[in-house]
Amino acid sequence: MIPKLIAQRVALGILMLLAVSVLIFVGTNLLPGDVAQSILGQSATPQALANLRESLHLNDPAYVRYLRWLWGVLHGDLGTALTTGLDIADSIKKRLWNTLFLAFWAAATAVPLAVFLGLVAVHHRNGPLDKMISGLALASTSVPEFFIGYLLVYFLAVKFQVFPGISTVYDGMPFLDKMKAIALPCTTLILGILAHMMRMTRASILNVMQSAYIETAELKGLTAFEIIRKHALPNAIAPIINVVILNLAYLVVGVVVVEVIFVYPGMGQYLVDHVSKRDVPVVQAVGLIFAAVYIFLNVVADVASILANPRLRHPR
Repeated sequence: MIPKLIAQRVALGILMLLAVSVLIFVGTNLLPGDVAQSILGQSATPQALANLRESLHLNDPAYVRYLRWLWGVLHGDLGTALTTGLDIADSIKKRLWNTLFLAFWAAATAVPLAVFLGLVAVHHRNGPLDKMISGLALASTSVPEFFIGYLLVYFLAVKFQVFPGISTVYDGMPFLDKMKAIALPCTTLILGILAHMMRMTRASILNVMQSAYIETAELKGLTAFEIIRKHALPNAIAPIINVVILNLAYLVVGVVVVEVIFVYPGMGQYLVDHVSKRDVPVVQAVGLIFAAVYIFLNVVADVASILANPRLRHPR
């Protein structure tokens, strides 16, 4: 039963990615403006525009251009940037690594902190500490990321000058300098996902705490913390794993706004730069990579839920 469920999730993920690739291609081709005009400028002659459109295969039917693009992607060819003439795959490698570096440190901080705060909230449920943690979590989810980012820039970069307001990283940069450079965007991402994971941890454990075996553990004389750690948390781990993985997907895909705010040289900044230039191949490539990462991590979340929750192994 488990292999069948996993195969279904993987097949659904592949179909979803194929459907998203169609949407990305159609959406980018519906963008206003003329690609040839954007490249050659307003002073270009009609003949020059016609020749460029022919060389870029812009006169071909849409389905032909889509199949050509999809075939190239399947063979690792993401195309060439129209505005720079550089290979897109080569340009993306460094920026993808920068985005993953930022997302990794945000996740490495947010995940254990969210689980810890969730455990503390459950241990002090309905008390002042629980209400304070839940209130702060609710407040952080209510504030947009860009607002949090600008607040951090104002107070920690402009007013007190603790961290740089522009997160510049480069090859060969000392590790501590790099960590200082990403401090503000990393903090913005952490505040964006921390509350969701903490609230799910708290809700999952409280749901398990209502089970009969928890009452048995209490009758045995176990402390509240031991009951939570040894009995409640292991049985509540499935939804917690699911929400953690989904938030990891958000970290990789949702960094666009944060990277733009802090001028961080990642995938999000690369995407925004080329959207303004109407560089369609770059927008398509970056959009497809973001979609692939998000769908892949969603599939991983589904598979993890199946493996972690015995009830999902034998669906009725």
